[in-house]
Amino acid sequence: MAKILTNRADDYSQWYNDLVLKSGLADYSAVKGCMVIKPHGYALWEHMRDELDKRFKETGHQNAYFPLFIPKSFLSKEAAHVEGFAKECAVVTHYRLKNDPNGGGVIVDPEAKLEEELIVRPTSETIIWNTYKDWIQSYRDLPLLINQWANVVRWEMRTRLFLRTTEFLWQEGHTAHATREEAIAETKQMLEVYATFAEEFMALPVVRGVKTANERFAGAEDTYCIEALMQDGKALQAGTSHFLGQNFAKAFDVKFQDKSNNYDYVWATSWGVSTRLVGALVMAHSDDDGLILPPKLAPLQVVIVPMFAKDPEAQAKVTQVTQDLLKTLKGHNVRVKLDDDENTRPGWKFAEYELKGVPVRVALGARDIANNVAEVARRDTKEKSSVSLDNLADYIVQLLDDIQKNMFQRALNFRTEHTVKVDTWDEFVKILDETPGFVSAHWDGTSETEEKIKELTKATIRCIPLNNELEEGVCVYSGKASGQRVLFARAY
Repeated sequence: MAKILTNRADDYSQWYNDLVLKSGLADYSAVKGCMVIKPHGYALWEHMRDELDKRFKETGHQNAYFPLFIPKSFLSKEAAHVEGFAKECAVVTHYRLKNDPNGGGVIVDPEAKLEEELIVRPTSETIIWNTYKDWIQSYRDLPLLINQWANVVRWEMRTRLFLRTTEFLWQEGHTAHATREEAIAETKQMLEVYATFAEEFMALPVVRGVKTANERFAGAEDTYCIEALMQDGKALQAGTSHFLGQNFAKAFDVKFQDKSNNYDYVWATSWGVSTRLVGALVMAHSDDDGLILPPKLAPLQVVIVPMFAKDPEAQAKVTQVTQDLLKTLKGHNVRVKLDDDENTRPGWKFAEYELKGVPVRVALGARDIANNVAEVARRDTKEKSSVSLDNLADYIVQLLDDIQKNMFQRALNFRTEHTVKVDTWDEFVKILDETPGFVSAHWDGTSETEEKIKELTKATIRCIPLNNELEEGVCVYSGKASGQRVLFARAY
């Protein structure tokens, strides 16, 4: 089969686009900046969504749904918030079309102008906090722990499938608490939910950290994040959790009566991850031949490909053994498919399932059965093994676990090899250009220096790692005193 993907080493960006399109994850849309998520890509998102939803509910959260449209006046109530999102907002100004009297199809009816424009949801803090004002009266109503699965719109000038699109899918948690300490604890708890999900299910090692003032969410007092490293050495923000303080409570007058009958504003958090995680999964693990998916998230974990025999008796044995294996694996809760389509050659099937990232492929023919073995191929290393039919199902179940662990370890090794401490500006620039990855360097703590480094190198401070080791040093750019290192990288 002719090679259908650009090599990563030749053009990483084109490789990524090729892979997303040709593996059937997504397609371009007639709407500029938007994408169509195809069944293979949506199945990945469903597995992510279902696992995260379970973890949210285990931590006491409930799902709700709030309107897609937000009155423009709501965004004016929290100054930092509106400033952060103003340039990305899509605005609805009219509510009706009519036929063009000049025969040009339909036009906007000028008499159907809205009294107040509506913003298509870029994020839901404002509409939710306006609602919480009616839901929260007393300490008995707290904590209020709500999550929403939804779509949002942020008008992006430069888009990229999954990583940055005008419309995308996500979840957004919005919680209210009686004390500052409870809200901060919630913020950190949800960051850890994201981090453990990324590591345990996506096989994606992440750095837990806090953003600088320049990089934090608009309207937050603190933004916590998980940062991952992609195979091209660029960082990707994989999830954020925000401590909002009392900013939105004050903007929307959300107060509660405490046990002493005093009134105070509630304390807030918000947190979210999006379909950007699908892009992270692709870029962190896959190779020049296609997707490599961690078994816990793979829509299809095992494919069984029978080798058809001309002899009817031999074919009957192949059919029986493959059907038995299918049934046994399903009994182990393995997501498995028997591809017994006689109209497609086995070689084509092998290449197709490799492209789509199926973790394990089992090939079985009459000769294999005569020898009481099957050929088992693992997608992460491409190794093939001849496995006895007597313990084939147990072997596959264990292999799926081994693949999951191996993928995480391989990504962790890559991150370790591409995280470098530097102490001088020349080292800093050289590492970014020659062996990109995370650069651990001292920073003087000023926004001016942060912006200057970004301007000169396109590298940003990805985070200040949590539980960071304190050490005296001097800023890699300004030479001023610094008490700790931070992580820099070029990023998506």
